[in-house]
Amino acid sequence: MTSAATTTPRRSAAEIGKGALPVLYLSEADVVRLLDPAQLLDGLADGFRAMARGEVQAPDRPEITVPGKGFSLAMPAWAAGMNLTVKIVNVFEHNLDLDLPNHLAVIMLFDQQTGAPVCIMDGTHITAIRTAASAVLSVRALARPESRIATLIGAGVQGREHLRLLPLVRDFDEIRVASLHYEDAEKLAASCPRARPVRDVEAAVRGSDVVCLASHAYEPVIASEWVRPGTHVSSVGYAPPRGELPVELLSRAQLFVESEEAFRPPPVGCAELAGCDPASAIRLGDLFSGSRPGRASADQITLYKAMGIAMEDMVAADIVHRRALAEGNAQHITL
Repeated sequence: MTSAATTTPRRSAAEIGKGALPVLYLSEADVVRLLDPAQLLDGLADGFRAMARGEVQAPDRPEITVPGKGFSLAMPAWAAGMNLTVKIVNVFEHNLDLDLPNHLAVIMLFDQQTGAPVCIMDGTHITAIRTAASAVLSVRALARPESRIATLIGAGVQGREHLRLLPLVRDFDEIRVASLHYEDAEKLAASCPRARPVRDVEAAVRGSDVVCLASHAYEPVIASEWVRPGTHVSSVGYAPPRGELPVELLSRAQLFVESEEAFRPPPVGCAELAGCDPASAIRLGDLFSGSRPGRASADQITLYKAMGIAMEDMVAADIVHRRALAEGNAQHITL
């Protein structure tokens, strides 16, 4: 038994200060190097399964709007075994005129035992790749196995990440790239041997097995009748009040979503799904866990509409953080 003389007196809250806390710091270059795309795809599938089991906490994301400039979203998430994760993402459309990305983000990780900050990392790359990865994951699960032609609409950041990830899930013979500005499609297509720029979007879509919408369009970028039976369509664009996806396609397709939150009004949900019955959709987590079916027939049109959720940031940040710790040579800052 420890004697009273050797027992360390318990300090009161008034006597305890935070002191210097070392926090891991990971730059954008660090995040790009540490985040393996194939590992991210599998990690997201596991994350969607955990969501379906009710094991992920992800409250509504509050929004701050700067009139005429942009908006800021806070996106927290946590699941057992993970650090508490909070991403702040700022979307300022005119940043491109300043040679800045129009999505800028920072992710903070907090210890699940104490709540102490353990890592701050760039979230800009994670925001881009996790959005594309979830869409490409839907291609892996829902596109017909024999799919060989894909059309990608949008030659920005999401177009870039889609083009990088699509070859990981299907052996495409050709990936057609379309953009509002043809020269942007040319530049992006030049980065992938299987890609080629196209001017005729209708013809490209009509001849495709997979169609990925990755624009920032405020109006639909395709028509429903262009999509042939058996096609898988994904849409990641967010531009209320309408957006890139033609709502007429919803009546022709089986809809898949990240969560039922997709049916809520923006900024939590998708503008294109306004008025839709949530019961008509299948959550990716239910699909991956086997509790709901995927593609029902070769002629069925399958449609994935993304919102972008905090679980995806949490999974990506966890992969980066674990690999950084394993390397053991990352920079720290003191708070």
